[in-house]
Amino acid sequence: MSMKVDLMQSKWYLYLTEFFSGMAVMAVELGASRLLAPYFSSSQIVWTIIIGTIMIAMALGNLFGGKWADKDETPTKLFRRILIAAVWIAAIPLVGKYIIVGITGLLVVTISTNLLIWASFLACMILFVFPLFLLGTVTPSLVRFTVSNVKETGSIAGRLGACNTVGSIIGTFLPTFVTIPTVGTAVTFLLFAGILLIIGILYFIFTDTRKTSAAIALVLFTVCGLFGNNDSFAFWRDDLTYEGESVYNYLQVRDTEEETILSTNVAMIVQSIKPKNATLTGMYYDYALAAPAMVEKDDPSILILGMGTGTYAEQCMTYYPDATSKGVEIDEAITDLAHTYFDLPEEIPVETFDGRAYLNADDQKYDVIMVDAYQDITIPFQMSTQEFFTLVRDHLNPGGVMVVNMSMHTTEGEDSSTYISDTISTVFPDVRVVDVPHNSNRELFATMDESIMDTFVSEKTREGDEELNTLLDDVKAGLTRWNGGDHIFTDDKAPVELIGMRTLDDILGQMTVFYKQVLEEQGLSGVLDRI
Repeated sequence: MSMKVDLMQSKWYLYLTEFFSGMAVMAVELGASRLLAPYFSSSQIVWTIIIGTIMIAMALGNLFGGKWADKDETPTKLFRRILIAAVWIAAIPLVGKYIIVGITGLLVVTISTNLLIWASFLACMILFVFPLFLLGTVTPSLVRFTVSNVKETGSIAGRLGACNTVGSIIGTFLPTFVTIPTVGTAVTFLLFAGILLIIGILYFIFTDTRKTSAAIALVLFTVCGLFGNNDSFAFWRDDLTYEGESVYNYLQVRDTEEETILSTNVAMIVQSIKPKNATLTGMYYDYALAAPAMVEKDDPSILILGMGTGTYAEQCMTYYPDATSKGVEIDEAITDLAHTYFDLPEEIPVETFDGRAYLNADDQKYDVIMVDAYQDITIPFQMSTQEFFTLVRDHLNPGGVMVVNMSMHTTEGEDSSTYISDTISTVFPDVRVVDVPHNSNRELFATMDESIMDTFVSEKTREGDEELNTLLDDVKAGLTRWNGGDHIFTDDKAPVELIGMRTLDDILGQMTVFYKQVLEEQGLSGVLDRI
């Protein structure tokens, strides 16, 4: 009796195929989110596009897999499709980032709205739909080749479904908690592609079919494995000190002569910064230093929700030496980088927690609470609502101040900062905003005491602190009272990412006018020279 007959009679191999196919599908889905995050962020919009395109691929795979299975006498074509899927998935780390950047560059000069949606959708269609379409053909094909008695169809289909579901469960947890944080996204793709490759090769080894397909797949997989993990996500940079991944984020540390910079998820955006030859950064952190000056205490207690690498905490330590600061950062890996590359003092404690969850568990009150959890359109909705800001208010001492950093502020129309400001105005009676020069950030200050923001500069001017005094004068000169409107976020309704995407479109629309003009005058080569 041949091994081919044994495989078909025992059915164990087909159940294993179903199990590992389900595992690979979920691993690819999670890997897709991490592959796209450095370029498009990890927002709910991007997740929706990933899930949607994958479901399209799986639905089409189920449809065509059933039709093909009815025509096939043996599983040979099925396992050939599995080999093709394995090679394609293995090639994603090798070519994926270049395809993503190419798509984005093309769309930047051709469309002016919904860039994030179109770019991430096309990237998903090109990179992930085909291999997952092929894996979508597995289940209907295996039903066809596993059922030998029509009376067993239901039970066999149930067992195959259970195998697929259990595999999918493992394929969900394993990349998130083990492979991506440990060995990275590229190796994760290669690991699960390798499992599919082994499944396909074993079939061809133990059957009397031609083994050319298996040999070709093995060679191509080897090439992808050798070269697919040798380049950075931000391959256009040559000054990276560190690049890695955690459970929550893609992480990048860049070191220059003037500063050390942390970027998370979006490889071009500064998340934290440490100047080497100055105390002030020239960014929004500086303007947020006005918050401790508004408090009628020389030793204010400061809580920072979204600690990052501690830029703001260190500035507060420098300019308000009697203040006590505490940080909350959900990603412990960022805290580790803060101590390794940014010299965060050990005396500044950092709690590993979600900001809102921390407030729910904390009974302490503070004089200043800094909310710095918003990055591009990746705004945690649970930290942008009335309920959250009420929680912040309840953790402030009398006369305390909340300062909120709002990114991606535009000068035209209603942006995400408009909604957040209106929401805060329903909780705090005195809300002031100031635009940070030379970037798209806006700082918001809110308090229950409607007098302190009018007097804080004169009361806090100190001899010898000319740099701080000048900064406080600039902040006060730019402060504008915010008159709240009707744009309110609640826990029930907070479309933060749709509004953020609209804001991003406005910003990109202003930026792309130049590139479109260059394209018309000098062609694609001119655009590439400037990018």
